[in-house]
Amino acid sequence: MKAIQIYETGGPEVLRLAELPIPQPGPGQVLIRVEAVGVNFIEIYFRKGVYKAQLPLVPGSEAAGTVEELGPGVTGFAAGDLVASASVMGSYAEYALVPAAQLVKVPAGLSPEQAGAAMLQGMTAHYLAYSTFPLKAGDTALVHAAAGGVGLLLTQMAAKLGARVIATVSTEAKAELAREAGASEVILYTEQDFEVEVKRLTAGRGVDVVYDSVGKTTFDQSLNCLRPRGLLALFGASSGPVPPFDLIQLSGKGSLFITRPTLWHHLATRAELEWRAGDVLGWAAKGDLKLRTEHVYPLAEAAQAQSDLADRKTTGKILLEP
Repeated sequence: MKAIQIYETGGPEVLRLAELPIPQPGPGQVLIRVEAVGVNFIEIYFRKGVYKAQLPLVPGSEAAGTVEELGPGVTGFAAGDLVASASVMGSYAEYALVPAAQLVKVPAGLSPEQAGAAMLQGMTAHYLAYSTFPLKAGDTALVHAAAGGVGLLLTQMAAKLGARVIATVSTEAKAELAREAGASEVILYTEQDFEVEVKRLTAGRGVDVVYDSVGKTTFDQSLNCLRPRGLLALFGASSGPVPPFDLIQLSGKGSLFITRPTLWHHLATRAELEWRAGDVLGWAAKGDLKLRTEHVYPLAEAAQAQSDLADRKTTGKILLEP
């Protein structure tokens, strides 16, 4: 099979197309023929060596595809089922293994591309809106990178729950996407100071929650945008890690701070996976959650896909197609 493999950490050029044997499913595993691969920042972190992994490595964890073979002890799935997961073992490939416990069936009406665009970012948006800070009608949320993959889905979910969403984006084109997703107000951070604008829009009160996937360049001002005892959910670092901070100083601002609520903290059980994935895929199948795929790249162009994501040239989701 064809797969992308990393032999050493570094820039996009270390992503190389390789010919590898098709893996065989072990106990509790399912072999899928990959049809759509989600491209995410976590793969960039592994490629750069920010997150450590044994090399050589086939990157990737999110994919949708068709069941090819079941490992010993697997029940509930059959050859030919269209399935999806955010726990695929090396999804940048034509075939990949998935733990059956982390695999879900794709509902009728969704394509592999739609399912591949929904899992990781959709469930991330779900845990942020429903668990990390459970939004309710009347809450005000600041969503950074609101035209990105998670941002567009999170904005839709927040608006569905009745929350007021203040979105930050870099261009007017992205602002229009955020508005279509349900943002009440949109701030162009390239032209406006988002802290000043948030305080103006909230009459000095601040927001109940900030959902921040940017990190370094937004951290201090995000904290300043919170109401007393508000919550800052830092779930990414696309601009780099946050600077060192003093918890005593943070508490002195009268705000509650939480860092790095990860998806896996909110998928502790099979029931939670079925709840979150079921909601996300079900809403998408019914048209209640709009999925946006920016571009679909051939597997061999994985380096370009990652570069475009890292440079924030995209909106919505980027996919690879083996």
